[in-house]
Amino acid sequence: MSDPRIRVVGLGPAGPELVGVRAWSLVTGAPHVRLRTRRHPAAATLSAPSYDDWYDRYDTFEELYAAIAADLGRLATTVGDEVVYAVPGSPTVAERTVELLRAGTVPVSVEPAISVIDLACARLGYDPLRGGLRVEDALGSPEPLAGPGPVLLLQAYAPEILAAVAGRLDPSTPVTVLHHLGLDDEVVETLEARELARAGADHLTSLWVGELRTPGVALEELVNLVRTLRARCPWDREQTHGSLVRHLREEAYEAMDALEELAGAEPEPSAALVDHVADELGDVLAQILFHAQLGAEVDRFDLTAIADRLATKLVARHPHVFGSEVAHSAEEVAAQWETWKRRQPGRTAADEGVAWDLPALALYEKVVRRVGSPGGAAPDERDDEDERLVDALEEVARRASRRGLDLEGALRERARRLLARAVEDPGPVAT
Repeated sequence: MSDPRIRVVGLGPAGPELVGVRAWSLVTGAPHVRLRTRRHPAAATLSAPSYDDWYDRYDTFEELYAAIAADLGRLATTVGDEVVYAVPGSPTVAERTVELLRAGTVPVSVEPAISVIDLACARLGYDPLRGGLRVEDALGSPEPLAGPGPVLLLQAYAPEILAAVAGRLDPSTPVTVLHHLGLDDEVVETLEARELARAGADHLTSLWVGELRTPGVALEELVNLVRTLRARCPWDREQTHGSLVRHLREEAYEAMDALEELAGAEPEPSAALVDHVADELGDVLAQILFHAQLGAEVDRFDLTAIADRLATKLVARHPHVFGSEVAHSAEEVAAQWETWKRRQPGRTAADEGVAWDLPALALYEKVVRRVGSPGGAAPDERDDEDERLVDALEEVARRASRRGLDLEGALRERARRLLARAVEDPGPVAT
């Protein structure tokens, strides 16, 4: 009697014709054989016991797979010999029981086998090294599927799983359904994500998502583009944080103008206006990317560090979303935000965090919100006309702040309307 051990054999992704000669001889000739499931084309004719009736005993797959691994370990120890354990596909691809067996105390060896990855790449004519194929579990995260593509999603064995995958994609994303690859009833069909729920699915179904353009992919390309510009463009090479400040200011104002125009055109803005807003926001993003590149060149910060700090800040500023606090209105959220800022280490000065480059009215409103409305002499107690005008303007700003009015935005809108009337009816030229 030899030492107890477990030899895992893969049955391939389809019928017996794709099972290697050595693997087939092991599962048909070894004295101690167990099948994870007989529900597989290559296992249908095998007489060895399977764990199929165990699937109804456990509430989760993790509990089931742990029980199977424990049973195989006990069996190998009891017989004091090798136990052959046959699994669908490849033992090294999406086979949780093999991971658990390797973590156990009984020695485990694995026989190589063709996987669904090989079959999918062969059918689609794709070399996985060409573009970095990713393989993921269709039962994985509910978050939107991130790029880049292509992505092969395994374990898409039910219509509800197809629907869940569709919910992680833009509705128009092309998805190729790989059904029963290598069998006589093989189906390779490309659908839009919105149509996935109508496709057939079982334990031999996988999904292929080719082009997957997401914000992460687009930003990575932009980072590389800015790096290239810094290396090759004479103008870009000369820029500094200081020289770019005015450009950020100008682009921010242009984006504000576009957004205010968009807000005024809701709920059905023109396609041209939507494109204009996207262009202006892109110009602001370009400035951020250039500053991130400048920071990266002297090892101070890069876009990753900026994004990580922002994510940490957003989570901390929203305890009603990510923590235990409760907020039922925008006002309560704003109050929590101010409390959070006052608690931050090192925040002591009243002027800390005040952007002095803001327009005067917007700056004053921000200061009033920060320190409250100051007292002072009434406008009619001042002798200087300029001082009286400033006092009057200050009073208007305090009233706007108390009412929650964006005075800067309101005046900009009034100016826009005034200019529009002047264009429609020029009248006499002012001198």
